[in-house]
Amino acid sequence: MKYLLLLLLLGVLFFVLGARRARPREPESRTPPPAAPQAMLRCAECGVHLPADEALPGKGGVFCSTAHRASFEARDRA
Repeated sequence: MKYLLLLLLLGVLFFVLGARRARPREPESRTPPPAAPQAMLRCAECGVHLPADEALPGKGGVFCSTAHRASFEARDRA
């Protein structure tokens, strides 16, 4: 009975050590650094804020879409 208990304890010990050794290490962070913050601009038609690289320039300001730019310019001409 003693040998059976000793064998069981050794089996558990090897299982625990083997599981710890087989666990993959944490990978190094290879994600690119976050992008630099951008200026936020306000649409001249609806007032929504959007990043500067997505804004559409037009007469009278910047716009969030071509429809808003056309609407603003049509109203400004009249």
